[in-house]
Amino acid sequence: MKRLSWIWMLVLIALVVSCRAAPEPSPEVETVEHSPSPTMPAVIEILPTPTPRPHPPTPTYTPVPPTPVPTEVATEAPVEPTATPTPPPAMVEVPMIAIPAGEFTMGSGNKIERPPHTVFVEAFEIDRFEVTNEQFARFVEETGYVTDAEKARDTSWRYWAKDKPNYPVVKVSWNDAKAFCEWAEKRLPTEAEWEKAARGTEAFVYPWGNNWAENKANTKEAGYRGTTIVGSFPDGASPYGVMDMAGNVAEWTADWFKPYPGYPGGDSEAQYFGEKYRVIRGGGWFSDKQQVRTTERSASSVTAANDDIGFRCAS
Repeated sequence: MKRLSWIWMLVLIALVVSCRAAPEPSPEVETVEHSPSPTMPAVIEILPTPTPRPHPPTPTYTPVPPTPVPTEVATEAPVEPTATPTPPPAMVEVPMIAIPAGEFTMGSGNKIERPPHTVFVEAFEIDRFEVTNEQFARFVEETGYVTDAEKARDTSWRYWAKDKPNYPVVKVSWNDAKAFCEWAEKRLPTEAEWEKAARGTEAFVYPWGNNWAENKANTKEAGYRGTTIVGSFPDGASPYGVMDMAGNVAEWTADWFKPYPGYPGGDSEAQYFGEKYRVIRGGGWFSDKQQVRTTERSASSVTAANDDIGFRCAS
């Protein structure tokens, strides 16, 4: 009996010693292993959740409705005029000279100027000066007109007009001259009107008389080799006071180039008679003294334009 008690005591001591030597167990932790992959790193760093930042307050506004577009425009009641309106000014303010009605001798004994004959001309008015670059420019600006030379892509009146407002316009065709006169509420003078205004009733060879004087007109003999300001030769005025009827620029007239009544024929120029060419009078700066006589005739097509051809208006 003593021996059995001793054995149980030894067992008890062994149990006490084993309990003191064993470590205390820790709480269980579940371990998750991640296998590396091409798209995911082997170690994942967990960042702290960011703290939300306060946002600025959203602005509030009251929508403004669009302004309605009126479908009809209100018209004001017409106002009765209190005075007679002033008439608009004339298109081009230029001095004109009145030529009285009456007879004069037209033509000469020279070729296609034959025969001299008496012509009665009704009263009319004619520009004292040739139409200038400034006047023609105003016409073009207000109407948008394009000259025949410009349509043909030729050197136009603009080239010759540069810095020369008071010089006669050149490089204008019969069509251009007619269009200008109509815009100015005038017309081109007839051939008879032009000649009467140039020579008067005394049948002068030149506007100033029967004797040539190179200082009274801008012709080849004068040596200017170009146009001059209109009216630069007051001593060369016609009996009615019309300027530059000889030289400076030749001038378009309204008429077709036709023979005079009683024309005897026999001249080479006669082949151009008919309703194909318009008459040109007066000669220009390139003409000699024979070509600026008051009876001299020439002609060209209605679209032709040159640097020594211009015009003046009549009414």
